[in-house]
Amino acid sequence: MTRFTKITASVGPSCETERVLRQMISMGVNVCRINFSHDTGEVQGHKIDLIRKISDELGMPVGIMVDLQGPKHRIGNFATEEKYQIKPGQTFRFDSDMTPGNANRVQLPDTDVMKSLRVGDRILLNDGKIEMQVSEIMPDAVRAKVVRGTEIWSRRGFNLPDTDIKTSVLTDKDRADLEYALTKNPDWVAVSFVQRPEDIAEVRDFITQRTSRPIKIMAKIERKNAVEKIADIASIADGIMIARGDLAIELPYEQVPAISRHIIRECRRLNRPVIMATQMLGSMVENEFPTRAEISDVANAAYLHVDSTMTSEETTIGSNPVKVIETMDKILSYSDMDAIANPDDRKNIENVAENDWSRSVSSMAFLNHAVAIVVFARDTISATEISSRRPDVPIIAVCEDKLIANQLCVLRGVQPVYTPDLFAQRDAYAVAHLLNLKPDKIVIVDQDKVSLRSIDE
Repeated sequence: MTRFTKITASVGPSCETERVLRQMISMGVNVCRINFSHDTGEVQGHKIDLIRKISDELGMPVGIMVDLQGPKHRIGNFATEEKYQIKPGQTFRFDSDMTPGNANRVQLPDTDVMKSLRVGDRILLNDGKIEMQVSEIMPDAVRAKVVRGTEIWSRRGFNLPDTDIKTSVLTDKDRADLEYALTKNPDWVAVSFVQRPEDIAEVRDFITQRTSRPIKIMAKIERKNAVEKIADIASIADGIMIARGDLAIELPYEQVPAISRHIIRECRRLNRPVIMATQMLGSMVENEFPTRAEISDVANAAYLHVDSTMTSEETTIGSNPVKVIETMDKILSYSDMDAIANPDDRKNIENVAENDWSRSVSSMAFLNHAVAIVVFARDTISATEISSRRPDVPIIAVCEDKLIANQLCVLRGVQPVYTPDLFAQRDAYAVAHLLNLKPDKIVIVDQDKVSLRSIDE
């Protein structure tokens, strides 16, 4: 059974050995996410080296995505490790005083945040379990009214859904992590807590000043500000990750599915790959089987025609990461085939010109019952645009550059093949033989030339 939707797997303590990683990649992992929020430096570098080794030995391109922590905001410390009682209606103070906090105040270490807050802005702490609203701005402090919550304690993370924070998307830690990561030649860099297109431009400048390698940037959409600017952000980024966890904190949770659909449509319109992330098979951190709701969630991602689904804790700290990949592969494979057998609106992408060449390629494959579209890929552009039209046949991307093959691993329906010899020959028959394509018609794309060929016995 053919799977079109890709799998991006987060790599952590449960799956960072060679044996487990090899099983996961053999089972169908297309992209490995290396999360720099946790281990940094040589620890993460070892994982990248190991993935490259396994990829080469298996002869299977695998994309590597470095995920930066970004400006994750936390309050300061309290006088003890105890939980302090608060109650709705009371006033709570955030200030720059490093003195340990109590039930009435605590330090807010980020001066940029303090300067950005305005009266009426919400402060959501501890994954939204605590809600406060700013009532007064002072030179070195803000007062807020507790709306919801009963307990607060040290180093709680917080979200500011109403606040445009005037700060760099790259923290000092991110800069050091990215500086090191670039020495390991990643294929993608994921940028956390993006607020505006300028954030992507800042990261791209940082990268291009340090390497000529054309590394692609994945913008993680997890802030309300980013949703409001999604078209502008997607236009400058190379891909989009829908980080539903933080989105459901910053926005009413009932809106997240509709917002996700909107983001997916924008990405397809702009020819950008899109990853669906967060808690897709969350119960498998501990359990052998997913819940029925999780099965439906993964299947729905396939029906929405995302490029990739992503695992998080399920593979980083889960009890059986290989089982997680096997489960996700089964659900996606069946759902992809069901979506093809029962077509919906995948051809009707808003604002795509009728004479769009990639749509013509997809239509040619459909009308002539082709078994595949073969793209001789000098870069990622042609395969990306064709993939965004969501054809019902595999897109075989023949690559002379291993970087291109790895970057294409995230794209729905694209099977990258790293073979410089076949790329140089431009031999469709050799490609068909290599991939065991049954004798039939294939569509061939070579730069600006599109042709239909019959592959005989």
